[in-house]
Amino acid sequence: MKMIQTRREMLTTLSSGIGWLAFSAMAQAKSGLAAKLPHFPARAKRVIFLTMRGGPSHVDLFDYKPELIKRNGQTASLGRDAAGAKLFGPVHPLKQFGNSGQWMTTLYPRLAKHADDLCIINSMHTDLPNHAQAFGQMHTGSFQFVRPSIGAWTLYGLGSENENLPGFVTLNPPADNGGAQNYGSAFLPAICQGTRIGGSQLPELYAALLNKDAAPGPPMKNITNALVPRDIQRAQIDLIRGLDGRKLERDGFHPEIEGAIESFELAFRMQSEVPEVLDLRSEPGHILKLYGIGRGKDQFARQCLLARRMAEAGVRFIEVSSPGNWDHHNRLREQLATNCVSTDEPIAALLTDLKARGMLKDTLVVWAGEFGRTPYAQSGDGRDHNHKGYSIWMAGGGVKGGLTYGATDEVGHKAVLNPMHIHDWHATILHLLGLDHTRLTYSYGGRNFRLTNVSGEVVMGIIA
Repeated sequence: MKMIQTRREMLTTLSSGIGWLAFSAMAQAKSGLAAKLPHFPARAKRVIFLTMRGGPSHVDLFDYKPELIKRNGQTASLGRDAAGAKLFGPVHPLKQFGNSGQWMTTLYPRLAKHADDLCIINSMHTDLPNHAQAFGQMHTGSFQFVRPSIGAWTLYGLGSENENLPGFVTLNPPADNGGAQNYGSAFLPAICQGTRIGGSQLPELYAALLNKDAAPGPPMKNITNALVPRDIQRAQIDLIRGLDGRKLERDGFHPEIEGAIESFELAFRMQSEVPEVLDLRSEPGHILKLYGIGRGKDQFARQCLLARRMAEAGVRFIEVSSPGNWDHHNRLREQLATNCVSTDEPIAALLTDLKARGMLKDTLVVWAGEFGRTPYAQSGDGRDHNHKGYSIWMAGGGVKGGLTYGATDEVGHKAVLNPMHIHDWHATILHLLGLDHTRLTYSYGGRNFRLTNVSGEVVMGIIA
């Protein structure tokens, strides 16, 4: 018997012994991430979701209320929730910007230059005023159960445009408020879950980013293997895939095994492209300057630039988490200013960059938190949670720019004109991506599930 000379020969012999050679019929089968046709022509090809966790104060940012300013300090008459509370006007001025005259805070001077690109929705509402539940519902449509995230549903419905990159990436997601469930796939195929790059629970990992000689992107550990050559890795994966495939043949249906096979393959392919996408050193100086990179605390700026690079490379859904928490129960004036300063320049740069490259028209950019804040004061200089009415904005991807849609009541407490529930918002995002939310379903546990549960209406009034 011929002696096996190398590790690769050994692996190939083992895999052929069970009938699963490299690039077998199963290996050649279409990937679960392969691009798919939408239900109808799409306005947007991809989503960049800017998550402002903590509940940004809509009445201080985008929802101008002259009556609230007029009645500042008066006792609120808004029901039991506000018994004895004092109305609290905006802590910084709001002004009109752009040809459209959009009302926005003066704390966002650079973003204000894009007023005519923004579709500001002032009538959002969700079901509960608790962070974890509202954050989960914003991402998955449910505050009660573990459900697939909107990014996972998007990837399930459309697949990825680049087989060498994850179709759904989340940059530095928070560890609290549900953690991985907010970018998980739940009962959808495991390959649809988000790939986390970085994580705000590990701040020590970013110290190196301040060093100009360090790798500029967020950390992604173990993307390459310095100990095992690429051809040996290929042989190992072929062997593992063969073993998994035989088990899948025996079981007939085993989504965990299918997910493992896809994940191994994707991880192998990512080695060739992810390091290049994460390396910002190829960007010209004027782009780095545009985003504000290299001027101190620029983690969020790097994330926004990476979002553009990933969108350009074919990633379908990119989520970017804000650097601070917008949960301003006190010290609203100074903390709101801090949050705005840290996000204004990078977000404006992202919109400018996408527009200059002709990408904004088919990239849906979303800015949203899980709820808003009350129009009355808490602790004298802060605001409590408010889920009954709040603001988000979207740009590009087929939405009407320069539009303010819906309204809260005269002091900003509750959505009263064209109220938009989370399910309506999700249905509209899917519609812009060419997906019918009532048809994008997955059979699990004896019923067909969808992102919008059993409700949700596409809001045609914001679609260009």
